[in-house]
Amino acid sequence: MATFKQRDSGWWQAVVRRKNQPPQSKTFPTKKDAEAWARDIENKIDRGVFVDKAEAEATSLSKALSRYLKEVTVRKKSHQMESYRIAVWQQHKLADRSLASLRSQDFAQYRDQRLAQGMAASTIRNELAIISHLFNTASREWNIPVTNPILGIAKPREKNERERRLLDGEESLVLSTFAGAARFCASVEHNHWMTPLFVLAIETAMRQSELVNIDWKYVDLKRRFIHLPDTKNGTSRDVPLSSRAISALESLPRNIKGKVFPTTTDALKKAWQRALKRGRKEYENELKAQGKSQEEVDADGMLINLHWHDLRHEATSRLAEKLQMHELMKVTGHSDSKMLARYYHPKAEDLAKKLA
Repeated sequence: MATFKQRDSGWWQAVVRRKNQPPQSKTFPTKKDAEAWARDIENKIDRGVFVDKAEAEATSLSKALSRYLKEVTVRKKSHQMESYRIAVWQQHKLADRSLASLRSQDFAQYRDQRLAQGMAASTIRNELAIISHLFNTASREWNIPVTNPILGIAKPREKNERERRLLDGEESLVLSTFAGAARFCASVEHNHWMTPLFVLAIETAMRQSELVNIDWKYVDLKRRFIHLPDTKNGTSRDVPLSSRAISALESLPRNIKGKVFPTTTDALKKAWQRALKRGRKEYENELKAQGKSQEEVDADGMLINLHWHDLRHEATSRLAEKLQMHELMKVTGHSDSKMLARYYHPKAEDLAKKLA
């Protein structure tokens, strides 16, 4: 039987007690609302379809994210980036809401707001993926009765095929920026590992995370390759080294044990952005000193919209001119040849020579 009690505030508390069921209670502004809720709970209990949502109602999204960070994120290869995204989520107003109260429309609105702010579709998809996996984990492993609200919304379409290549002279400009050469301000702050990291990136097409996690014990300079025991797609691979890549590695202080680059992806990213920003400023000043108009300066794309990941595209494009597709797959670690097809644009006359 349900019981009803009016509080000092004037609101009515309904309490439903049934055998083998934890007590259910909720407060309403009127007794009529309390009675309607109690009848609904009793009816669901009688039909065996009642689900106790007390824990889901008591757990905020922020609290659930903290648990997810400790139990799930720490086991992921991308835990550093995901930790950052979780921290961003916990600053959002939705983080204060209970898991039980969150609906698909809440995250659809979030998606639209992020798109309006100019965020990349891939970034928004990654942010929503965390919430989706959190709800699945809460339901399957934490025994919290929730429904995944992300399943009910459309994800923004990704356009991942960036075609940004290094411009003529841009490679030298980047290296000069790292070195703090006379072309730029000598006091430019930069991670001193950036030059060899940059060289290896454009010579090997290794991913950012793969580069910063190279261990000396897997570097074989005599046989000219680096062994990667654990990559993004869960497999290992051997990356061949060009003469230039060998030189970059030989220039480094060598430890018998330990990482080749004692830095992090976050430090690399910050150093990259800082160097490009300051390098671009010095480059613009030089163009102006040469008498270039502001319009001409703005039209020059040197060091503009250049991402670290573009270096993998640059390296893959260069390697595609030397290697066949099945060979290139071994180097880059792509598991699907379709992703590499865009790097191959043979000319008709070259194909005709092969047929002759």
